[in-house]
Amino acid sequence: MAEKILNIPLSEQDMRELRVGDVVYLKGRVFTSRDMGHFTVKQLLEEGKPLPVDFEGAAVFHAGPVVRKREDGGYDLVVIGPTTSIRMEPYHKMVADLKIRAIIGKGGLAEGSLKQFEETGQVYLQAAPGCAVVLAEGVKRIENVFFLELGVPEALWVLDAEKFGPLVVGMDAHGKSVYAEIRKEADQRNAALYG
Repeated sequence: MAEKILNIPLSEQDMRELRVGDVVYLKGRVFTSRDMGHFTVKQLLEEGKPLPVDFEGAAVFHAGPVVRKREDGGYDLVVIGPTTSIRMEPYHKMVADLKIRAIIGKGGLAEGSLKQFEETGQVYLQAAPGCAVVLAEGVKRIENVFFLELGVPEALWVLDAEKFGPLVVGMDAHGKSVYAEIRKEADQRNAALYG
C-alpha cells in the first residue's frame, strides 16, 4: 500500500497515478462544501456570477467543521470530520467541469461519479469517520470562509493544510471503487445465505 503526500493544486496526472487503497496526505488549500455549498456554486455558475475561489486542481472535503470564533473576527478549527458524500452525487458533472481533482468524504459516490473520474482524472478519498481531531491537526489555519450566511456547516471554508489525512483512495480514475466491490460481495453473501 503506497503512502503519498500530494501538493495542491492537484494535477490530472497525480490522480491517474493513484489506485484504490493508496494512502494519501494533502498539503495546500482544502475547501469544504456540502449540499448547500454545492447548490450555491451551481446557482452562481448559472447566473454567470464569479465564484469566490478557483477550484481548478482543488480538493473539496464534504464536511462541516466545528470552529471557534476569535476576538479578532477570525476562526480557529476545533475538529473536522467527513459527512456522507452521496448527497453531492447530482453535482458530479459540475465538479468535473470546475476541474476539482479530489473529493474527500465518507461512504463514496455512485456510478455517475465513477465514470466521470475515469473520463476526467479525479479520485474520491475516504476520510475515516471518528478521526475528526486527527484531521484537524493536519490543518495549520483557516484561511477564509464564504457563504457563511448558509450556516457554519454549509459554508465554504478554506483550510490551509500542512499534512491533511490520512485519506484512503476509495474510488480511482481507473474505474475501481472499493464501495462497489463491498456491495458486490455483500450481494453475493446475501444470495448464498437467503437465495
